[in-house]
Amino acid sequence: MTVTRFAPSPTGFLHIGGARTALFSWLYAKGRGGRFLLRIEDTDRERSTEAAVDAIFEGMAWLGLAGDNPEPIYQTQRLGRYAEVIARMLAQGTAYHCYASKQELDQLRAEQQARKEKPRYDGRWRPEAGKILPAPPQGVKPVVRFKSPDEGRVVLKDLIKGEIVFDARELDDLIIARSDGTPTYNFCVVVDDMDMGITHVIRGDDHVNNTPRQIQILQALGAAPPAYAHVSMILGGDGAKLSKRHGALGVMEYRTMGFMPEAMLNYLVRLGWSHGDQELFTRQEMIEKFDFDHVSASPARFDMEKAYWVNHQYLKVTDPALIAPEFEWHLRRIGVDPDNGPALIAVIEQQRERCRTLAEMADKSRFFYEELSGYNDRDAARHLTPKSAPVLAALIETLGTSDWQPEALHDAVHGVAETLGLKLGDVAQPIRVAVAGMAVSPPIDHTLALLGRVRALARLQAAALKAGS
Repeated sequence: MTVTRFAPSPTGFLHIGGARTALFSWLYAKGRGGRFLLRIEDTDRERSTEAAVDAIFEGMAWLGLAGDNPEPIYQTQRLGRYAEVIARMLAQGTAYHCYASKQELDQLRAEQQARKEKPRYDGRWRPEAGKILPAPPQGVKPVVRFKSPDEGRVVLKDLIKGEIVFDARELDDLIIARSDGTPTYNFCVVVDDMDMGITHVIRGDDHVNNTPRQIQILQALGAAPPAYAHVSMILGGDGAKLSKRHGALGVMEYRTMGFMPEAMLNYLVRLGWSHGDQELFTRQEMIEKFDFDHVSASPARFDMEKAYWVNHQYLKVTDPALIAPEFEWHLRRIGVDPDNGPALIAVIEQQRERCRTLAEMADKSRFFYEELSGYNDRDAARHLTPKSAPVLAALIETLGTSDWQPEALHDAVHGVAETLGLKLGDVAQPIRVAVAGMAVSPPIDHTLALLGRVRALARLQAAALKAGS
């Protein structure tokens, strides 16, 4: 069975790169009937925070990328297991104690750099046949180093980058436990992947250089290494390193900006992966079609305008009932009571063609749920004038006896325009400013219908007074 994992370190929010890695891992497992597991790599106690853990869970939940494990695995809850494996490696001779002080190692590094050599541990405490080691110095707590094979090659057959070969002589003896006994990242990852039965490790390509060491440790433990897929980095649209100005934001900031979670997933999956010329995918299509044969090894480029475009396509075609909960979240976020107005689904149906985001939709829909606090100055100056006062008066009289349905309201507005010999815009625009506070709204018949007879007529009367004053 295919088993993948997403293993973030809780040192900050869930960012775009992490979310894409999680998505690729989730899709690969789901598309093969496998399992996707969530693991929290929190051994860096100084930088790991509970707030960051919560932020990661919140982002994953919003995107709908739930792990198949009942509870996430925390590395800090597995320290006993790591100590057990290290003790076994020490007993088997695949790891050893190193008593070199920080000062010694700093001096070694300086000497190597002076000779223009690659800095590396020189194996001074590495046990070898016929080698006599000095007595351990008194009062020094040793680190534990992995005894890396000193000959041969490590071959990484990356599912994205192809075959990468590492010379074992270039890999020095990695510290796997610090002098205080705490295990290091590369060691914990190996034990976790082994114990969790991970078959495919999908992660950013900044981990490529960690991979040969992890493969060696797995082999020393008698475990088969998983398959690896190292995903390229994401750049800004200008080719520079992704930053906040490009869109390097926390996932939940995209929710605040008004993105639908499904649209966010669709945009993320296309950052480096393609399926012909298809741009838009349902979640099920992503599951069925995602593979690594079509993931590019070149960096992806984040294009905010394209992200907005994808989101708009989703808003236009998604069942409004599925959009409504997210729309309600946005209304409440800006202090609007969605119970004080028309049904959310009906508003979504009228607004989604003209709004790229739910944040924009919520802002442009406030007038359906709140009393008007005023008018857009420019729109009022143009459309609420003495010239429009008789137009509004005629509308109030006609609409007062009209059936309050879009078709009847449409006929009533057109009838007023014909009676007064005006263009439709000369009638519709004063209505928009009167009922919405601005000259932009959904079609006027639907806007009036959604507002309701009492609220709409009261606003028209107030606008008529202003226009005639």
